[in-house]
Amino acid sequence: MRVAGLGFRRDVTLASLREALVAAGGREGIAAVATVSDKVESDALKRLARELGVPIKSVPAEVLAGVATLTRSEFVTARFGTGSVAEAAALAAAGRHARLISTRTVSQDRTATAAIAEGEGE
Repeated sequence: MRVAGLGFRRDVTLASLREALVAAGGREGIAAVATVSDKVESDALKRLARELGVPIKSVPAEVLAGVATLTRSEFVTARFGTGSVAEAAALAAAGRHARLISTRTVSQDRTATAAIAEGEGE
């Protein structure tokens, strides 16, 4: 299963989420989008998931904290205990044997990040 992990600010726009996802490798083959649990109610995220025709996977913050990532944001590390919400969410949601196929990319306005992982998820 291929999952797009997304990290974003509360005021993110659909355009910024789209931009980050395209920069991470695009929308083709994505089976789900994933992010930290407290952001799954974001209107922009819901609109993106609807546009892609995929479910949103909620990843608890405590699960993110245990995921090693290839990139690192000092702010994210201090807040979530992982280097990248996008990478950690993608890896956690992709299931067993997950691996990153695209590291974190950032939208031009810096409000959204995206990474793509592939694993044996359902």
